[in-house]
Amino acid sequence: MIITHFAEADTIKIEKATFAGGCFWCMESPFDEIKGVLSTTSGYTGGNLKNPTYKQVSKGNTGHAEAVEIEYDSKLVNYSQLLTVFWHNIDPTVQNRQFCDVGNQYRSAIFYHNDAQKKLAEESKEKVAKQLNKPIFTEIKTISSFYPAEDYHQDYYKKNPLLYKYYRYRCGRDQRLKEIWRG
Repeated sequence: MIITHFAEADTIKIEKATFAGGCFWCMESPFDEIKGVLSTTSGYTGGNLKNPTYKQVSKGNTGHAEAVEIEYDSKLVNYSQLLTVFWHNIDPTVQNRQFCDVGNQYRSAIFYHNDAQKKLAEESKEKVAKQLNKPIFTEIKTISSFYPAEDYHQDYYKKNPLLYKYYRYRCGRDQRLKEIWRG
């Protein structure tokens, strides 16, 4: 009698998540620290202009938001965990701004890729609203096209650590996050 064993292949299951939380530089680093996140890409989504540039988006009339697209191994990290990281890196109680960045291009949003993500996003938004006991202005929308930002924006926090830290501090991002999420 011959017995054969088939080992299940150690494969990864790559999925995408897309979040807007103000300055995309500030949204890359928290996700890059998560085991199972394979890549983060700064870019633009939510508007109608094809292939927008930073200059166009930063003027605030394209409908696009600065966003981060995350590729992750869903066997190592799940979407709910990514949502928790997202919420704790934004101020969901303000509309069309995040910290010192003002305009609809800096709004907070969850751009879902499928119905399961939509459901989890809506449930998490309700939970955050109850937790903070305030109106939550974060949008939940289906992802349309995602356009990667120019190369100099990618991994900005790694390429320019001093300028990045100075920006975060001057913008009051970390101070406000501590205030909202209590530590």
